[in-house]
Amino acid sequence: MTIQETTAEPAAFTRDWQEWHAGQEERLAAPHGFLAITGLHWLGDEPQRFPDAPGAWSTGPDGVVVILGDGEELLVEETPVHGEHRFGVLPERGGVNAVWGDAVIEVARRGGHDIVRPRHPDAPLRTAFTGTPAYAPHPRWAVTGRYTAFDEPRPTTVGAAVEGLEHVYDAPGRVEFELDGQSVALTAFPGHSPGSLLVLFTDATSGVTTYAANRALALEAPAADGTVVLDFNRAVNLPCAYTDLATCPLPPAENRLPVAIEAGQRIPRERGGS
Repeated sequence: MTIQETTAEPAAFTRDWQEWHAGQEERLAAPHGFLAITGLHWLGDEPQRFPDAPGAWSTGPDGVVVILGDGEELLVEETPVHGEHRFGVLPERGGVNAVWGDAVIEVARRGGHDIVRPRHPDAPLRTAFTGTPAYAPHPRWAVTGRYTAFDEPRPTTVGAAVEGLEHVYDAPGRVEFELDGQSVALTAFPGHSPGSLLVLFTDATSGVTTYAANRALALEAPAADGTVVLDFNRAVNLPCAYTDLATCPLPPAENRLPVAIEAGQRIPRERGGS
């Protein structure tokens, strides 16, 4: 099957991309976005206190528990809590945001482990942020592919930015397309909205001009005939590209593309990019 490059009026294409890129930067640098994270704390069965969160935290078969000291308070779902509070068993990749003053205390489960990840608006990484370098957008990097669903979703284990951690996703299918005359394919994971997809990948620019470990591309739900657009101008860095306090998944081995995708976000300045 021949995959045709999509076309768009250049000025409108660039304007749409600029609006999208500005939105990405705004979310990243939000007061409680990933740049505001000040610690990644792994919970065990013994209560622990952390310098950037109130209370003593632990986890066990019944889930995460915090014991707040005198004068300490959290807002959980807008309700003030004091003393002992049980968050219960959290779902994988799920979590709760508890408010502490102007900070948010993220309580989450990643790779089978419970974590506490405080987010403070005055975190130096956030206050020093000046934006993410990116390639200039070009319509040639928006290509049309064909999505093929697997007979059944395939459990797919991938590594993580944190050594020794693994993530498991149920991959619903794969996307095939052509780029620079080469036929390539990407295993797709479920996206954030019903029917949408997410692909994690590396390519020949990874570790050179783009972040070495991974980039991500969100895809709208494929059409009835499987047609789907991959606009690599909108390939984004995951949080681990900016901070070591992230647990981001790595791409499956088959998503390491042999072609150079000179589009999308580049190595952040926080990692030495320019």
